Amino acid sequence: MCLMVPGRIVAVESENPEARIARIDFGVAVRTANLMFTPEAKVGDYVIVQAGFATRLLSPAEAEEALGYHAELAELARTERALSGTVGGGAR
Repeated sequence: MCLMVPGRIVAVESENPEARIARIDFGVAVRTANLMFTPEAKVGDYVIVQAGFATRLLSPAEAEEALGYHAELAELARTERALSGTVGGGAR
């Protein structure tokens, strides 16, 4: 399974057209991604990153919505972990 994650470009480390690399802030971590598929991307832009490649630009509104969904999923996972640790919470 491949996870597509929204993030904001905070720096472009390499301007080589064949291997343009950016640092992407995902809110919980900053990682690098290749900008091959989004040559117009610049610092401050939001992108979707999949398998180490920024695959598309997002508008600020789209990014806010996607990051909101991501936060909701993270909260649901924390709640699920907390509930599975309670007495009788792990049985299904």
